[in-house]
Amino acid sequence: MNQAVHGKPGRYWHVLGDGRIQCDVCPRFCKLHDGQRGLCFVRARQGDQMVLTTYGRSSGFCVDPIEKKPLNHFLPGTPVLSFGTAGCNLTCKFCQNWDISKAETLDRIQDVASPEAIAEAAVRSGCRSVAFTYNDPVIFLEYAIDVAQACRERGIKTVAVSAGYISPEPRAEFFRHMDAANIDLKGFTEGFYKRLCSGKLTAVLETLEYLKHETTVWFEITTLLIPGENDLANEIDAQSAWLLDHLGPDVPLHFTAFHPDWKMRDVPPTPPETLKRARKTAMNAGLYYVFTGNVHDPAGQATYCSGCGAVLIGRDWYDMTAWNLSADGRCVNCGTHCHGVFESQAGRWGRRRQPLTIRGSEQESAGA
Repeated sequence: MNQAVHGKPGRYWHVLGDGRIQCDVCPRFCKLHDGQRGLCFVRARQGDQMVLTTYGRSSGFCVDPIEKKPLNHFLPGTPVLSFGTAGCNLTCKFCQNWDISKAETLDRIQDVASPEAIAEAAVRSGCRSVAFTYNDPVIFLEYAIDVAQACRERGIKTVAVSAGYISPEPRAEFFRHMDAANIDLKGFTEGFYKRLCSGKLTAVLETLEYLKHETTVWFEITTLLIPGENDLANEIDAQSAWLLDHLGPDVPLHFTAFHPDWKMRDVPPTPPETLKRARKTAMNAGLYYVFTGNVHDPAGQATYCSGCGAVLIGRDWYDMTAWNLSADGRCVNCGTHCHGVFESQAGRWGRRRQPLTIRGSEQESAGA
């Protein structure tokens, strides 16, 4: 159905022989007549160009612990200014932010903020980084890049929380502006991606290999384990082996617990034991840093030395309980290097969650 659309000119599209415009941002390659929107809902055709309808608009701002993204080896203990927009280029039936990512109106994105205002808010609120999260930043690429550039000018890092479903050319530009990422590897079979996400596993694996071998972006991987869907032992074995062979042992992997939501409310929550078994499997395969998430499991959320097995970073949810890294990121017990982006000391933000309101070039803390 055609709708009137307005927005900022977008990149990565071309005109087809039949007059339609093809969006080239992601492997979905939506082909649009005038007034139509892509599956993501936010990239739309307006006349003879593609526009981003959510540029400068957000579903809300909040200061979170960086570990919530989750990133355990990127500036641990520091606060990150988190925000998203609306829409998504996948259709995951288990989406746990569905009210934002599956929004079919722009009513959810009433907060308006320029890239400069967001960067200034990060500085004033004491954040070390800004995270594009809640929905996938791939679909608001132009806005995310402009925010990242404004942040970089002020010494603020940027973090992409993404499913990695992006085409090669925009992928290179997008990640050139990112300092860190968490990539959601939703499952490890094409059947899972097709049936539950209407996507392709291959495209995500290509993004992971690109990040590892062609960028300096620090990245970690998250897999939400869904009972009966992607939690079988042979799939965890295959995923662990692929990660080791293609990315090496030092990319952190998070297995997180599913809770019933969106179109999968009849599926039970993930038992903690499932996460613990998956973690053991991945570590036995040779991965150094494997974590459990969305459950209380201090043992499964700690970082251990790959050399001597000592606890390097202890965690209780998002609180730091131990810090045994030297100033140059080595185990204080045996000197083995721990892979990540660390400072000489851990941050002290803890588990606080602090909403922000950003207006123009000013920000107000709701907790102030």
